[in-house]
Amino acid sequence: MLFQLITLIVGDVVCATLAISSSFLLRFDELPTALEFFASYGLRVAFFTVVALFTSYLMELYDIQKKLKKREIVARSIVSSLAMFFLLSALYYLLPVIMFGRGLLLLSLSIFTALQVFWHVIHKYGLEFSGGGRRVLVLGTGHLANLIGGVIASTNHSHILAGYFGCSREMVSVPDSCIVGSEEEGVANAARRQNAQKIVISLTERRGVFPLTDLMDCKFSGIEVIDAPSFYEQVTGKLLLENITPGWFIFSNGFKVSPLSRIFKKMFDKVLAVLGLVVSSPLLIIVAAAVKLTSPGPVLFRQIRTGMHEKEFVLYKFRTMRNDAESGTGAVWAQKNDPRVTAIGGFLRKTRLDEIPQLFNVLKGDMSFIGPRPERPEFVEMLKKEIPYYSQRHFVKPGITGWAQIKYPYGASVADAIEKLRYDLYYLKNISCTLDLLIFFETMKVIIFEIGR
Repeated sequence: MLFQLITLIVGDVVCATLAISSSFLLRFDELPTALEFFASYGLRVAFFTVVALFTSYLMELYDIQKKLKKREIVARSIVSSLAMFFLLSALYYLLPVIMFGRGLLLLSLSIFTALQVFWHVIHKYGLEFSGGGRRVLVLGTGHLANLIGGVIASTNHSHILAGYFGCSREMVSVPDSCIVGSEEEGVANAARRQNAQKIVISLTERRGVFPLTDLMDCKFSGIEVIDAPSFYEQVTGKLLLENITPGWFIFSNGFKVSPLSRIFKKMFDKVLAVLGLVVSSPLLIIVAAAVKLTSPGPVLFRQIRTGMHEKEFVLYKFRTMRNDAESGTGAVWAQKNDPRVTAIGGFLRKTRLDEIPQLFNVLKGDMSFIGPRPERPEFVEMLKKEIPYYSQRHFVKPGITGWAQIKYPYGASVADAIEKLRYDLYYLKNISCTLDLLIFFETMKVIIFEIGR
């Protein structure tokens, strides 16, 4: 999947360079040498390319998991180019040194859009028809194997199911037609016959049936061997809690933050919080006035939340509900289209403007900009009893945004809390500066799309 993403991005870089050079040739009937071209226009080409990649990312053209149809690729590329035009126009105003002529810019954008559509369509259908995904043999035929088979089918051809390998004590929960081997043949022979490049161990019960020697043979033959929870994590971006043991947490890679990353995250939080408050200061006044004028009650909403190491703190938000929202019910989860939300509150929630005061929590050190969503103590105590490993999400500071917040809609039940915990624990396992930056840009994308709805 990573290779597919890299090829898409490299292809778009080439498309951007070709678009600009072609525009020069069409407009001026000549093209300077490569050295002269990049010496004179290298900075402009770089800005054009970076903006192209950024807007394409916002339009989800690099989301390998999405099964975009041809017309969707065309539509997203066109919208991406329109966004490029406005963003580049703003940058040209601020940095005239990177400016192209308007005619050259429009011509470059038109050519880039055509080249990008052509490249993405070729990449998509070429991958499908060439069978470019990695062939995966699933060891097992029970409910876990069936789950992994469904995950493979959802990877948009980055992985291809080679079949299931049956073991004697495994119940059969997969289609018989997909079982391609059994213990009599051996895993290694079945894997070679099916040209499998990866084996996912998905046995419901391993005792007495685990083919250790055969799997060692596969490993030394260059076939990747991985357990079901690790494969599930790689493909879905969340953890398979039902099949994870405490030992898996202890011996798996991850769940650690380097000193450099910790320093960067702290600086990132403080700088972003200060910048956010400075930039949003005019909005703070406008939103505060809107909240005060449209419903009785305080402007700010204060609520006790659970933070790092389950230490409680006071969270600040703009009030979006009636002042007496929980007077007759006590603590209850907020729902989508919650009737308790005020008219202005719905808009504030949609645009995430209600969360601006949480920047003060970040400055105080109660929260981070990115981390698991801070939950109410009443719900934490209940969920700790209902969900294994729930307490582990409190080993980092809660965040204004996070991996679970961008990957899963607002939760209002124990089932939703389990699903969000999968993402929270994935974040804890893979926490890094790179992942934090990804979450930051994904959050910007979510906000932009929500406002546009």
